[in-house]
Amino acid sequence: MEAPREAGRGAAPWRAMSAEELEKQYSPSRWAVRRGPEETLKTYSEIGIEATAGARAARRSLLGVQYGAAAGEALDLYLPEAAAAAAEDARPLFVFLHGGYWQAGSKDESAYMVGPLTARGVVVAVVGYALAPRATLDQMVDQVARSIVFLQERFPSNQGMYLCGHSAGAHLAAMMLPVNWTERPVTPNLKAFFLVSGVYDLEPLVHTSVNAPLRLTPEDARRNSPQRLLEAAAAQPGGPAGPVLVIVGQHDSPEFRRQAREFCQTLCRGGWRASLEEVRDVDHFEILWKLAEQDDVLTQIILKTIFPEF
Repeated sequence: MEAPREAGRGAAPWRAMSAEELEKQYSPSRWAVRRGPEETLKTYSEIGIEATAGARAARRSLLGVQYGAAAGEALDLYLPEAAAAAAEDARPLFVFLHGGYWQAGSKDESAYMVGPLTARGVVVAVVGYALAPRATLDQMVDQVARSIVFLQERFPSNQGMYLCGHSAGAHLAAMMLPVNWTERPVTPNLKAFFLVSGVYDLEPLVHTSVNAPLRLTPEDARRNSPQRLLEAAAAQPGGPAGPVLVIVGQHDSPEFRRQAREFCQTLCRGGWRASLEEVRDVDHFEILWKLAEQDDVLTQIILKTIFPEF
């Protein structure tokens, strides 16, 4: 199908793309630089499964903790070593949201960063959420908000919650920026956001095969686009907040890099402390699976944000 060419926001480059090019731009595996698309996805899954199994074997964990009653509303907690975890409530809390275009992926294959972070005394929560077509995007956004409230209540004395998402998970994390937390049971102690290779304006996806299980209408896409929501916001909700790091891989597609750049610009105009970080020589998938490495560039960025003295 051909992408529409509308007035108003018609300057967006995706509107001039053919259906074939638009599909390519929003197919991250087609931009992998060291493997073909199928091998990339297979490797991504294998590394995620292996990293998660390793994390569960090497660290104390609480798996399948329900933050809600519906199917899929569960998270996994990975705890620092016993000798370093006398007061888990008073530790930094890193919250991760997996990707998969809201229709694939799982908390059970997403614990890449557990080793390096728990070694520094950070509690890691990997959040699960229901997927399309069983769940709508509105439901997923609500589930993530409720999981954050649950974690704040579970760790009321935390030294800060650091929210991170990859790809679709970055979108869900970004959707927490406009949330009015005063309408929730507690206000989470959110200190920073790490938005990794995300999509922040969903309208282009309406015109791709990604939308088949999502069934987004243009109105649904606008309602769930943090780019649109923050453009329309009169002011940053909730007052000053910690940094928002909009992160993208050098080998992400041009559209993913454009979205990252424009979302960062929107955040800066809205008064957020935002910065754009391009990680060199990684594609959409490598940027995440390298988080298992202590010396990885992004791992170091995360640790230095949580521990400025690091």
